[in-house]
Amino acid sequence: MIIDFHTHAFPLWIKNNREDYLRQDTGFARLYSHPRARIATAEEIVAAMDRDGVDVSVVLSFGWRSHQLCREGNDYLLEAAQRYPKRLVAFCSLQPAVGEAALVELERCAGGGARGIGELRPEDQGFDLMDETVMPALVQKALEYRLPLLLHTSEPVGHHYPGKGVATPEVLYPFIHRYPGLSLICAHWGGGLPFYALMPEVARALGNVYFDTAASPFLYRRTIYSIVTQIMGDDRILFGSDFPLLSQRRCLESIASLPQASKARILGQNAHRLLWGDGE
Repeated sequence: MIIDFHTHAFPLWIKNNREDYLRQDTGFARLYSHPRARIATAEEIVAAMDRDGVDVSVVLSFGWRSHQLCREGNDYLLEAAQRYPKRLVAFCSLQPAVGEAALVELERCAGGGARGIGELRPEDQGFDLMDETVMPALVQKALEYRLPLLLHTSEPVGHHYPGKGVATPEVLYPFIHRYPGLSLICAHWGGGLPFYALMPEVARALGNVYFDTAASPFLYRRTIYSIVTQIMGDDRILFGSDFPLLSQRRCLESIASLPQASKARILGQNAHRLLWGDGE
């Protein structure tokens, strides 16, 4: 089974009225203001999965600054997952800065079938991962519902790109230490955090942390798969494409040379265990 752990789906009304949403949200504008920046609906994701041989996709909305836009995106993804129950798994977008309202939304989405939280984007949503007024309650609620949390993360060095944010390893590590029981997914290879697992104390701290490979061809050479596997094993790497930014086929090609057992874990077994509590 191939599970793409990182795709983005938007309702048709956002795709057809992009300019309205560019004006409403500066983070959305950073990523989608260019006319060639692709926006995909749930139907387009399923069609791409059929073309490229992907069995299941985790669908994410966007880390909106507006609580109401988070709710609307969640409604769309929950409905899409109900229409494609064997193909799409919905995560819910939250705005932690609104406090209690975010907890109510998390409960609503968990009751509606959401299997996780994210993709959260601290830099665009205007919240601090170490904020003691909002994050402890949110993490506690995630633990209560056994929902993993997916964070947008970025490298502290290297080339600039529109989605490069502030959740670098230096920011992530204190958060990981504070909430060791949380199943945390650091998107985009955690901004390079797995490399620090060469330090024994970091390796111990990352015991409940997963890393998705979204947008990998834009960030690293293909050898990152084998290098991270050598450093920390292959049981917490999750295949992700960041579709529609990249095609799923292109991202699958990046992993083709790995040993079959590692490919099986990265392409599906790890994700299946995280989402449903067992292997395939």
